[in-house]
Amino acid sequence: MLKFAASIALSTGILLSSAPAFAGGQKISNDLRPCQSGNGPAVLVKVSGLKAVAGNVRIQSYRGTKAEWLKKGAWLHRIETPVSGKKMTFCLPISKAGEYAIAVRHDLDGNGKTNITSDGGGMSNNPKISIFNLGKPSYKKTKFAIGNEVKSINITMKYM
Repeated sequence: MLKFAASIALSTGILLSSAPAFAGGQKISNDLRPCQSGNGPAVLVKVSGLKAVAGNVRIQSYRGTKAEWLKKGAWLHRIETPVSGKKMTFCLPISKAGEYAIAVRHDLDGNGKTNITSDGGGMSNNPKISIFNLGKPSYKKTKFAIGNEVKSINITMKYM
């Protein structure tokens, strides 16, 4: 149990510390219409397992490459919004077909600061986290391919 808790803490810490300043990406609102109308490419992200209906959630898209996955300032689109339920759905536009990855952060107390004992995180493909990968799974474990369609993915949040 201690090993699992340590791996969750490391995962959350890495995910939360990868929160770049607004650099290369675009902050957008959570507009579900493009995903509902099927006008891709876009990713419909269904997030489950949010610990509480409190705080804020941030979801970011990245290119599914080693050079960009969770790198400071490399995110493409970011949605930040108050948590409205233990399950939430987001629509992230994608500029062109390719390989991408998604990271989610739950700032439970909404203070904008990392608290690895309460904040949570999740990633596309729900990779296993361990002490050996220091909470930052390889881009190979989080990336997914998308064409010109709307792709639906599920992310389950992890907490300490």
